[in-house]
Amino acid sequence: MKAIATIAILIAAGFSMPGIAATDHDSHTGHGTMSARPSADAPLIDGLVKKVDKSAGKVTVSHGPLPNGMPAMTMVFKVKDMAWLDQMKDGGKIRFAADHINGAMTIVRFVLEQ
Repeated sequence: MKAIATIAILIAAGFSMPGIAATDHDSHTGHGTMSARPSADAPLIDGLVKKVDKSAGKVTVSHGPLPNGMPAMTMVFKVKDMAWLDQMKDGGKIRFAADHINGAMTIVRFVLEQ
């Protein structure tokens, strides 16, 4: 009888765990997702290029807070246009907008700062 009760408890716990996990995951807003697609008039964020990795198509940027609530940090971004990596230089200042595209934070618009 104890074995049946144990199995019933484990089955019940197994059914409730996906719901708990989904509910908990929703509380992580602002980490890797944007709440809306940046438009042409989306605010540009200040950033400092730390590293350009042309072979991987990525750039590491130290940035201020993002509109989606992500705090200031240094992180790796993909770029919408690989040619942009030729314009970015280590130590260079940029202003940019980013979006979550195909599972990766991607710079979708940028300008070089002087």
